[in-house]
Formats: sequence, structure tokens, C-alpha cells
Amino acid sequence: MSPARDETTPGVLLAHHLKQLKLPTVLREYDKVARECAQGGLDHPRYLLRLVELELIDRERRMVERRIRAARFPAVKSLDTFDFAAIPSLNKMLVLELARCGYILSRENVIALGNSGTGKTHIALALGLAACQKGFSVTFTTAASLVNQLMEARDERRLLRLQRELAAVKLLIVDELGYVPLSSTGAELLFEVFSQRYERGSTVVTSNLPFEDWTSVLGSERLTGALLDRLTHHVSILSLNGDSYRLKTSRSRRGRAERAEQNQATADPHDPETGEIPPA
Repeated sequence: MSPARDETTPGVLLAHHLKQLKLPTVLREYDKVARECAQGGLDHPRYLLRLVELELIDRERRMVERRIRAARFPAVKSLDTFDFAAIPSLNKMLVLELARCGYILSRENVIALGNSGTGKTHIALALGLAACQKGFSVTFTTAASLVNQLMEARDERRLLRLQRELAAVKLLIVDELGYVPLSSTGAELLFEVFSQRYERGSTVVTSNLPFEDWTSVLGSERLTGALLDRLTHHVSILSLNGDSYRLKTSRSRRGRAERAEQNQATADPHDPETGEIPPA
């Protein structure tokens, strides 16, 4: 056996074994960390400890990314980017407490109520992201989309499987309940989802309607009462009332653009038609 082969074989075998053991971070970092530890005079246990810590950190990062993908968020939002000052009715301390995810362990619910554009979806997405980061499975959907999925599953004879999947997820986020009236069948199927999750899993619901108006969406006082009874038994209610945050942002953006145009016109004396400076 040649010396060159003796030198390369351990590296090749090590790479193979680390791939088999599914330790990609150790494979990627072991040589660099070995040099750093040698320069720092660290012993072998500390070298191995550093490698294992890197692997664990990277593995947790990949698991969080997988949970985020599985949740099917329309966008990734965090509380860091939410403007609490714009919605003074919102209890910031309660939201921050909910982001710690204790309510999921207790199998409690969260309902965010408020008019359109006040940040209900942002809050729901941020709570969903926090849950993913804490290790919980999450599914995000709108009420209309969920009802459509349930109707299709019923027609295709796979409703029980979908219901089991929805019941098993640790946090189900149902956004925009109230924007689209539901058929009687759709309302009953949605009720079944909430009923099956009662005291078994946490649900976050956002709605632009106060509770007394939910009958207009669900079409039945009896069904609405039964649904609210289950949703609100163990619940934190977030109130997001005020001017539309999106509308205020749009107005502010237009105002800045108009001021910029006025400033440019004042600073530039050229005639916009001829390009010449008009006479004084």
C-alpha cells in the first residue's frame, strides 16, 4: 500500500462514516476546529465538545427551518418587526408572554379580534414562528382555505385523514375568520375541527368581527354558540382596534413621495417641458 493511499484513506473513511451517521456539521467543521483547538492548546475532550455543540446548534436550526416550511406561512413575521405603538389597544405584555408558548403546553387558545389592517395576521404569524422555534408543529391557514380543504377531502373520501392531521398539530392558526361567509356544510366541518382540538391542542384564530357577529359567517346561532363555547373556554383574547396600520403606512409613504417631489421641484428651476431655466 502506497504512503499516499495511507494518508487519504482515513479522511475518506471519516467522511463516509460521518455521512452515514448524518453528522454534516462535524464533517464540515472538524478540520477547522481541530486547527483552532491546536492553536489554543485545547485537549481532545474540549475539541469533541466544540464539534458536538456545533452539530447540535446546526441540527436545531435545520429542524426549525423544517417546521417553518411545514407550517406553510404566507410570510415569516416576528414580533421584532411589529409596531405596538401603532395599536395601543393591544396588550403588548400579553403578546410577549404568549410568544413564550406556555399556552401551547396548556392547550389553550388565542383569539385576535380587530378591524382590517391592524396587524392580526402579523401577530398570528409571529406566534406561529415562536412556536416553531420552541419545537412545536404548526399549521397556518385561512378559514376559507381550510373549509375548502375540508370540503375537497370529504368529496374525495379522505376527510378522516385530514381531520386526524389537523387534530395532531400542536398549534393550528386559522386566519381571517369572518371575511367570507361559510356554507352550512363548511361551517359544520370547521366546527368539527375546532371541536376535535378542544383541550387537545392550541388554536389561534383571527377575525375582523366581534363575537356577536360570528353568526353572520357561520349561519347558525346554535353552531356559533357551540363553537365559541369551545374556543373561549381556555383563551387569551387580543384586541387590535384602531386605524388600519396598512392604510396609515400607505398614506405615510405617499406623503413622503409627495414631499420629495415638491422638494425636487423647488431645488430644480428647469422648465419640465423645455428643460430650460425660466426667466426671473
